[in-house]
Amino acid sequence: EGQAGLRGVTERFVVPLKPGNAGGGKGPQFKTDARRGEGPGDWATYQLRRVFRNCRMALHAKAKAETGYRFYALYDKISREDILVHAYAQCRSNKGAPGVDGQDFADIDAYGVQRWLGELALALRQQTYRPDPIRRVFIPKANGKLRPLGISTLRDRVCMTAAMLVLEPIFEADLPDEQYAYRPGRNAQQAVIDVEETLFRGRPEVVDADLADYFGSIPHAELMLS
Repeated sequence: EGQAGLRGVTERFVVPLKPGNAGGGKGPQFKTDARRGEGPGDWATYQLRRVFRNCRMALHAKAKAETGYRFYALYDKISREDILVHAYAQCRSNKGAPGVDGQDFADIDAYGVQRWLGELALALRQQTYRPDPIRRVFIPKANGKLRPLGISTLRDRVCMTAAMLVLEPIFEADLPDEQYAYRPGRNAQQAVIDVEETLFRGRPEVVDADLADYFGSIPHAELMLS
């Protein structure tokens, strides 16, 4: 890890255990920026973000430099404070409906964000974490059909986002430059600009393809076995 000794950043969450501390400690200040000096606690927030960036940069650099390297020890990074704090902030910015437990972000605020994340980190480290069932809903499509949608609990969403934050820089190292879908810092508009520039370079062939109902028709049981 090599980042645990930074001033103002704890290695792990402080989880209040006494009933009298039901509200928990003060939650992380996601919207502050130490470089702008927006109040007390900003330096710790900035340091936490810096540790997060350094972790992802190190994973990407290793994957890029050694294409055949196998990452065997990544689970411990999912429960890191910097990873979980960033995962929670990302999930919160996406909003979304509650899962089967009915818990929303207002409930977590009332419980204490830092306490909630600390308990999740402890469950991950002790390997007692188990995902909850998915809440199934159906949303209407333009053609009149219904699209099935699975809604995870906030706890599971944060865990999945944390796993993505750890794995993303590793897989990013193997992706070709012309791939734009589902990549950080890239979007469909950039892909259109790339296609336009390619057309002007004298390559007018364009293939437009889509997989119909891929996620609805894929054999999930066989996929999990693979």
